[in-house]
Amino acid sequence: MERVAIIGASMTQFGQREGEWVLDLLAEAGLECLEDSGVDASDVEHLYVSNMASGEFEGQTGIPNALAHDIDAIPAYTQRVDQTSSSGGAGIYAAWQSVASGASDMTMLVGGEKMTHRTTGEATDVIASLTHPVEYKHGVTLPSFAGLTARHYLERFDAPRESLAKVAVKNHKNGVDNPHAQFQKEIDEETALESPIVADPLRLYDFCPITDGSAALMLCPESVAEEYTDDYVVISGIDGATDTHVVHEREDPTVMGGVVESGKGAYEMSGYGPDDIDVAELHDMFTILEFLQMEGLGFAEQGEAWELVEDGYTERDTGELPINTSGGLKSKGHPLGASGVAQGVEIYEQLMGEAGPRQVDADVGLCCNVGGFGNCVITTIMEAAR
Repeated sequence: MERVAIIGASMTQFGQREGEWVLDLLAEAGLECLEDSGVDASDVEHLYVSNMASGEFEGQTGIPNALAHDIDAIPAYTQRVDQTSSSGGAGIYAAWQSVASGASDMTMLVGGEKMTHRTTGEATDVIASLTHPVEYKHGVTLPSFAGLTARHYLERFDAPRESLAKVAVKNHKNGVDNPHAQFQKEIDEETALESPIVADPLRLYDFCPITDGSAALMLCPESVAEEYTDDYVVISGIDGATDTHVVHEREDPTVMGGVVESGKGAYEMSGYGPDDIDVAELHDMFTILEFLQMEGLGFAEQGEAWELVEDGYTERDTGELPINTSGGLKSKGHPLGASGVAQGVEIYEQLMGEAGPRQVDADVGLCCNVGGFGNCVITTIMEAAR
């Protein structure tokens, strides 16, 4: 099987995009990706759109077909990819499959969501609909899961509350250097620890914002990539997995089985292991998730991720494994269908040496995109072409 390459990437400004709708955002990212890759729209054979809830948020369906029209990619095959908040990662997997299978020699993935025009309550209700109906009817939300899990983790592993605040501080600091991030401002631990409680012990700065935005990637076989450029990135490993949809049925709530299994598959395919990863983008929808993914992916032993964070192991400029150099969902923002794609964009730019002031020394990168509270997960490993 020929290796799958990424030859172009783009990301819109994340944040509150007034007067623009999901199709506007998708077209913006799509056109920029075409320009970045040097690919003509007519050469795109497959066009995938990662999106969770355009119908629920703005009453807009049929967005892949409309996007193909708007960017002049007709007659490309189109498909929407919905896997809740991991739709972007699932889109990378689908786009990779389309190329790896030989079905397409040029596949573009565009992920996007328009959310900020709805109230916080309305947006939260749309997102909460991904929980199991048995839990949903009792008013369970993802923030409540996060609070319960964080409390259990802190008490079980004797972790200080400050360790979670350090995740928020780190990711906000990284976001300052990301011109597309929703929040480009630093915070200190005191600000994080004294912000309003949302789901005890988690406070406002432990949560990512509601966001509008879009991101895109261009994928093709490596032999085709060489026709366009000498510098590109290849997807060396990718896998997806699920965990119990009813969270309380899990044997250990501090272990995200989907992270463990998808990571295992991605490592096996790539031939790399946790010690080979130079930079990672993790799904920090809540600060506690950064700990759980670090442990599930083998970057830390169970119950010890907080110690690495305390020791500066994940810092961008001084740490051994920089995590969320983009600012993560926490600072960059979380437009549901775009987030996993934007993770891929960050790893691509890091491996290409195009991350500007966020740049770290990296040859191999990983991104992990989580749906719900670990209900479904996609882990992708990329490396610079050599």
